[in-house]
Amino acid sequence: MLLSGCSVEGFGKAFGHFGWPGPGISLQAHKMYDLWIASVIAALVVGIFVWGLIFWCVIRYRKRGDELPVQTRFNMPMEVLYTVTPILVVAVLFYYTAIVQTDVDKLSKNPDQIVQVTAFKWQWEFDYRDGMGTGAKTTVATVGSADVIPLLVLPVGQKIRFEETSKDVIHSFWVPELLFKRDVFPGSIRNVFEVTLDKTGRYVGRCAELCGTYHAFMQFELVAVTPEQFNTYMQARKAGQTVQQGMAAMGFTGNQEYAVTTKPLNTRRQASSWNQSNAVDK
Repeated sequence: MLLSGCSVEGFGKAFGHFGWPGPGISLQAHKMYDLWIASVIAALVVGIFVWGLIFWCVIRYRKRGDELPVQTRFNMPMEVLYTVTPILVVAVLFYYTAIVQTDVDKLSKNPDQIVQVTAFKWQWEFDYRDGMGTGAKTTVATVGSADVIPLLVLPVGQKIRFEETSKDVIHSFWVPELLFKRDVFPGSIRNVFEVTLDKTGRYVGRCAELCGTYHAFMQFELVAVTPEQFNTYMQARKAGQTVQQGMAAMGFTGNQEYAVTTKPLNTRRQASSWNQSNAVDK
């Protein structure tokens, strides 16, 4: 009965990547994925070794009579083994974790694209900026609404810098395929990070920090496209066209101009049907 609820696909997703959603869609994600897989394999090796010792002791030294075995107070080689080995394992993991973490947090001097992520109850605003910092100007902006999931269109193969801020409470910018998330703080605290996407596609994004009543409704979609498509999109947006018109200019038609990885959730505040023509764009 238990096995009847399992599937090969579900098993592969759960155990094929040891709990992670694949190798990711950015250069930074690949490095974190490799570190995760190596760490889990190392843990399994240590676990199998320990389990083997336990079962070997259970079988080899099980009770065979009333006579007590020789009582050994300590075993110096064994104590050295289980003291030195964990230290070595932790040191190696710490070393590679520090390297990967430093690389993931690295910021370039001249990123190719700069996007300011502004979170607010309970939506997202994505501002494409002409420079870094608060002094830069917004060239194109996309603001989500209750009716339309906001689309974050980005090119692959380019360094993309995110500058996060919140208008109210703490939120969290999360695209599962990026294999990490970053909190979005209100006030002067700005969380800044960079990614380099290497795979086109469309991926759901969410708020990963409980921020209020409609926290689950804070959704967006990351649309990773080629640099040529991105240039077409930006030209259309700068010419005054909407997000959906910009998507159509790239060739996304037949309702593909809207989010495909997720959809707006109905609430008690709204009617049962959604009017997708009320997108809010600047």
